[in-house]
Amino acid sequence: MQKKEVLFLLLDHWAEWEAGYATAWVGFCDDYVVKTISIDKKSKVSIGGMRAEIDYSIEEYQNLDNLAMVVLIGSGSWRDNRYDDIADFVRKARGVDIPVAAICAATTFLAKHGFLNNVKHTSNGLEFFKERLKDEEGYTGWEYFTSLQAVNDGGFITANDTASLEFAREILLTLITDAEGQEGINGWYGRYKNGLFEK
Repeated sequence: MQKKEVLFLLLDHWAEWEAGYATAWVGFCDDYVVKTISIDKKSKVSIGGMRAEIDYSIEEYQNLDNLAMVVLIGSGSWRDNRYDDIADFVRKARGVDIPVAAICAATTFLAKHGFLNNVKHTSNGLEFFKERLKDEEGYTGWEYFTSLQAVNDGGFITANDTASLEFAREILLTLITDAEGQEGINGWYGRYKNGLFEK
């Protein structure tokens, strides 16, 4: 059986720590494969200098039948551009009920395009959101902003920049729905959250 793809959308200066847990553990899943996507196929360099090759450009990814999830990783680049082409891609994915996850500054991208107006969501604090969205008319979801590490609601997963572990847990719990698998995910999360040795 063909594995479904989980697309990690990377821009220049992407935050590698925000992707680490999610890419590693999705990659371990029998039913899924990690792929990268961006606005073009040029390799993208992370904040720390890690170079990632891009499997697909937004323009060429047309067939969504084998797509399981789109994951937007934080980057300073989200502030530099509206990325309407990415918004169109997210809109197409949600149109066929494909979940979308975003962490750190990628949450403000979703907000400015109106994706979070009617779902619970979070980001890098309310003040961060207010500063980033003060001139944006597309965002009206203030009542849905939630001060949590990660939030999963209405087909969208959002997380703040310190929540890479919680972000990965929500991604995995969305992809793996059987009770045994979810128990394993929660056990894994507890181990990495609390450490191997209790104090």
